[in-house]
Amino acid sequence: MSQISIMLVDDHAVVRMGFKMLLESDTDLKVIAEAENGEAAIKYYVEHKPNVVVMDITMPGMGGIEAIERILAKDSSAKILVLSAHEDSVHPKRILNVGAMGYLTKRSAAEELIKAIRTIATGKKYIEASVAQQMAIQQLSGEQSPVDVLSEREFEVFMSLARGKTTNEIAESLFLSPRTVGTHLYNIKQKLNANNSAEIALIAMRSGLLEP
Repeated sequence: MSQISIMLVDDHAVVRMGFKMLLESDTDLKVIAEAENGEAAIKYYVEHKPNVVVMDITMPGMGGIEAIERILAKDSSAKILVLSAHEDSVHPKRILNVGAMGYLTKRSAAEELIKAIRTIATGKKYIEASVAQQMAIQQLSGEQSPVDVLSEREFEVFMSLARGKTTNEIAESLFLSPRTVGTHLYNIKQKLNANNSAEIALIAMRSGLLEP
């Protein structure tokens, strides 16, 4: 294969710099664009048309899941690899459902990241083995996570609430009005049968989304 062009999407400049140095140590990989949030990722994807997008999903403003959906709406053949700190089975299931082609945790080895990018560039999916195992076990046991009923935006608000953020803090980080966040919060409580933030945090812990 000829050189693979890559766009890095992460809100931390130092993280992007580290990944760029790592990836470009291989002569067939070239980082042609970098974005610090979902909005920029969509804009730069259209401008640069990279072969593979390597994206974090927890960013201020538009989250990675929504950015994936919007990129794929513009180009259904976009190849997106999510590189995330989340090691549960809920996040990868969500990102694969919206059309991403791969999922790696940030703890994976450098060699695995390069292998994942090469695999996805050929049109094949790539999921880190430990994550794939978790997903398979959950599927075989017929277990459903209670948070599966939440929409993508509700899920983002849910995670922020579980981490102890206030309505105003969530509104600011997701670029929403406090009133909109309040509506999402109401819907989340209804869907999960939760009365307060403590119960929401407990559901997140039981789903493996938060460290106890």
